[in-house]
Amino acid sequence: MNIFTIINIFVMLFLMVLLYFMQKKYVSFSKRVFTALGLGIVFGFAVHFIYGASSETTIQTTDWFQILGNGYVKFLQMVVIPLVFISILGAFTKLSLKHSIGKISGLIIGLLIATTAVAAAVGIASTLSFDLQAIHIEKGDAELSRGAELKQKSVDMEAKTLPQQVVELLPGNPFLDFTGARPTSTIGVVIFAAFLGIAYLGVKKKQPEQAELFKKMVDAVYAIIMRVVTLILRLTPYGVLAIMTNTIATSDLDSILKLGKFVLASYVALIVMFGIHLLLITVSGLNPVTYLKKAVPVLIFAFTSRSSAGALPLNIKTQRSLGVPEGIANFAGSFGLSIGQNGCAGIYPAMLAIMIAPTVGQNPLEPSFLLTVIGIVAISSFGVAGVGGGATFAALLVLSALNMPVALAGLLISVEPLIDMGRTALNVSGSMTSGLVTSKLTKELETDVYDDHTNIIEAEM
Repeated sequence: MNIFTIINIFVMLFLMVLLYFMQKKYVSFSKRVFTALGLGIVFGFAVHFIYGASSETTIQTTDWFQILGNGYVKFLQMVVIPLVFISILGAFTKLSLKHSIGKISGLIIGLLIATTAVAAAVGIASTLSFDLQAIHIEKGDAELSRGAELKQKSVDMEAKTLPQQVVELLPGNPFLDFTGARPTSTIGVVIFAAFLGIAYLGVKKKQPEQAELFKKMVDAVYAIIMRVVTLILRLTPYGVLAIMTNTIATSDLDSILKLGKFVLASYVALIVMFGIHLLLITVSGLNPVTYLKKAVPVLIFAFTSRSSAGALPLNIKTQRSLGVPEGIANFAGSFGLSIGQNGCAGIYPAMLAIMIAPTVGQNPLEPSFLLTVIGIVAISSFGVAGVGGGATFAALLVLSALNMPVALAGLLISVEPLIDMGRTALNVSGSMTSGLVTSKLTKELETDVYDDHTNIIEAEM
């Protein structure tokens, strides 16, 4: 470790002390997260321009910073599977839901799939507006290597038919899924928890005493898990600071500038789709500004961490601060991890399909082709993992279904992290919007809580 790395570590420690001082002065959670984001960007650019993105000092510095950044994300991932399981199971044992769980689940899933289809259309429109084509992108060693890797993954996936892939979603061994061993482990845990919940409802009618005992056990575990979540979320500003610093310090700015048109088109699509989320909230009779104010912390975290799964605890807490009943918040947050991710499974694969179409002689403006892309994107959005790599998995599914060369998706590897930040934030927003709109449609939204600007997650952070 050289002297410059040590200096950088001391700067990071100073910034952490500053954030801690803000916490002791009772500065709001949102402001601390925003401050951490800004400090991370500035510090990251400083490291990048002083030492260079690939210098030994930068590599050593970011390696040490990963203890804080990646360590924080790992703590969140640690609690995700237990939280998904107990959240779904708790939705069945809690008596706060006035409507059937089947109806509520159907509405949430329907909204997630519908918004993903809309997101695909938005991605298509943005791609055509900016005239993006894969043949215009330069192929370097990194792009070719990534393309070969994606091609191999595609070959492995093509070995299974669509019905076989559907069967893969089912939890043959739920305890294996609790380890997160499969790409679809999250949805496997959701299905297993749902079966236990349905069994609980049956036992409740015939053996109420045993059902009550089971409910108390679930409630106790839920309380403990949520307390663990609160303890971890208090580390959010520090995690955001380290993650953002590393992202900026190691970014290939030259490649980003070369692919600036694609980055711009992607963020235009993401912003438009986020506007559609706000429109849905407005049409539901709610103030979108209130949603923005309360959703900022979780959206910032999703943006910096690039992990929808990691953002789940903050997602559920934010929905509760918006007046969404606990059961619906649990369902929307958990389902949103693997179904209908607007950014990763909607906009991204649709944009790739339109960009690659001309290389195989397909007219991207053909109406039947456009409808096919939207339909395949919507169907393929089931089972996309809510962790890093989910967008790649979705792209492979869509491009393979359209018989397009998946290797061309590797051309965007240099800007992938930058775009993935916005995609993840949109995924989380789509999940929360589905919970919010479902609560409003079923008349279970606590509007007084939604309008209460003091009822925000800062209270516990």
